[in-house]
Amino acid sequence: MKKTYELDFYGKNIVVETGELAKQSNGSVLVRSGESVVLTNSVMSKKAIDADFFPLMVVYQEKLYSVGKIPGGFIKREGRPTDNATLSARLIDRPLRPLFADGFRNEVQVINTVLSVDPKSSPEMMAMFGSSLSLSISDIPFDGPIAGVVVGRINGELIINPSEKELENSDINLIVAGTKDAINMVESSASEVSEEEMIDAIMYGHEAIVKLVEFQEMIVKEIGKEKVEVELVKFDEDLVKEVNDFAKDDMYKAVQIKEKLKKYEAIDTVIENTINHFNEKNEGSDNIEKLISNVKKIVHDVEADAVRSIIVKDKIRPDGREMKEIRDLSGSVDLLPRTHGSSVFTRGETQALAVTTLGALNEHQIIDGLGIEDQKRFMLHYNFPPFCVGETGRYGPPGRREVGHGALGEKALLQVLPNEEDFPYTIRIVSEVLESNGSSSQATICAGCMSLMAAGVPIKAPVAGIAMGLVKDEDDYTVLTDIQGLEDHMGDMDFKVAGTKDGICALQMDIKIKGVTKEIMKEALEDAKEARIKILDFMTSVIPNPRKELGKYAPKTERFKIKPEKIKEVIGRGGETITKIIQDASNVISVNDKNAVKIDIDEEGNVILYHTDKEVITRALDMIKDLTKEVEKGEIYNGKVVKVEAFGCFVELWPGTEGLVHISHLAKERVEKTEDVVKVGDEILVKSLGYDNRGRLNLSRKEAIE
Repeated sequence: MKKTYELDFYGKNIVVETGELAKQSNGSVLVRSGESVVLTNSVMSKKAIDADFFPLMVVYQEKLYSVGKIPGGFIKREGRPTDNATLSARLIDRPLRPLFADGFRNEVQVINTVLSVDPKSSPEMMAMFGSSLSLSISDIPFDGPIAGVVVGRINGELIINPSEKELENSDINLIVAGTKDAINMVESSASEVSEEEMIDAIMYGHEAIVKLVEFQEMIVKEIGKEKVEVELVKFDEDLVKEVNDFAKDDMYKAVQIKEKLKKYEAIDTVIENTINHFNEKNEGSDNIEKLISNVKKIVHDVEADAVRSIIVKDKIRPDGREMKEIRDLSGSVDLLPRTHGSSVFTRGETQALAVTTLGALNEHQIIDGLGIEDQKRFMLHYNFPPFCVGETGRYGPPGRREVGHGALGEKALLQVLPNEEDFPYTIRIVSEVLESNGSSSQATICAGCMSLMAAGVPIKAPVAGIAMGLVKDEDDYTVLTDIQGLEDHMGDMDFKVAGTKDGICALQMDIKIKGVTKEIMKEALEDAKEARIKILDFMTSVIPNPRKELGKYAPKTERFKIKPEKIKEVIGRGGETITKIIQDASNVISVNDKNAVKIDIDEEGNVILYHTDKEVITRALDMIKDLTKEVEKGEIYNGKVVKVEAFGCFVELWPGTEGLVHISHLAKERVEKTEDVVKVGDEILVKSLGYDNRGRLNLSRKEAIE
């Protein structure tokens, strides 16, 4: 039976419908806000799978019919997820995952289908709300509800769930999610906002989250199903004690080895010795395979306990650093001679090589998505090959992690890029992670910033990133600066903060516990600022400022304006005129030649020329100016005779522009034959008499020499 629920939420009406669509799911809701509509279905497998992880899948499906579009390309149906769909799915997954019980091994899928999109109502936040509600009203054991909101700030005033248009004028674009009691996910870009202002925005967002959670609780109370009991992975207490007694001391020593590969080798040795010990002890037992499988999982818990214990209780980090200490820094620029800008940034055992490439504005990325934005001129792509952690592995298209880390770096550096008018280039950064022991996304931001400066991109200020961690034991907790891989894997929080000396440009917080308090976030942000300034000081010691000139192989540019009505003259029929300009100016046969000058002309008549050789740009510029230059009535010009007729001669003022000097206007005295005065190839002074009613240009030699 269909039921409908409504909530007036900060001036927008949220409508929830359930009981009519997709009724065979464990939980299904249709969420409406404005003209946006999202259907969310949650389903769970009946049996647990044999795995060491919780098999949760969150899907965010963008349907182009939702914005009245037919997909591009040949196939004409939705294919692989867009980057936005991938990032939205990650955004929903992150606050949901911590609210399932430890040891949960039944497969859970949460499928969000975007059916209609109104730019004034975020379908991503509706999908997060629907994901939580569909799980909460279902029989799937879920310790929610959660909710998320977007927080913007326009002219100093915080607003909840701004429209896409409003976000264009906002200096904060913050997504915050959590339960009624705490925050468990943050994602943000900002225009150098202070730590205090960011905390205020996060807490303002949490006030709104509480209202959405209470709305869900009301619905769950009325129609929620009784939760089923699922078998959680639990180990025999006696076996847990035995494994701890055997491995604990050696594991404590192993996790405190400073060098990553030696540390992991020592940890692997402890695990191997433990498995061998229990293999020998239980040789011939009927359930030996199951036993050894459990021993492997328990000894990994011993490793986690060792890492957490020495941090929280002993106040010692696995590599011996102080809690606020940054690993050793090194870096350089110009590693790659043919690229437009390159840099290497190393923090401890994490290393990123970043390369900046500049291109023409028409090389922007085209976006076939649901939002208002249909193109972007700045891209940051992050690559994480298996060799960077000393392993073999899969090579192929980027996964969710690579897309997510690239997007975070893009948000951070976008805040300091010059606008299109001041710097008319498409900009791409590629980060190749060469070594990784935690915080490679933040190393990418540092390396990316240095490569921009090396390429001569006039950024507003350098940007650095740092990853903060947390280990919490009931009320006792420790915040860590510059976390390494083991601290990330075994800890409770990964809080990435990027910014300039003046403020925050990007934030991302993921946690494994149910939530963190305002006090913990405040401490983490303060420590992050201190670390960020130290890293910025190091970066500017390597390259103090953006270079004044672009690199040798970067495209140079020249821009000017022509009258819009002249555009068709430059393009020519079927593009023949502009093709000839490109070929002649560049001395190439094809416009696709890598040495061909690039010409951008927009509908307002703005012309931008790109080439590595300034002389090529100058030749193309002169050709276009000759085509679009207008003859002014009464002006004197030096022209070249190109054709002689009985009634006069045709004179070329510049390529593409010629006019007629009638025989009566050749000289003061009467002229019998045109050839008596001029011949082809002569250069003569002429005066413009203007255009006749048929658009023909009339010139006079007689009036010019007078």
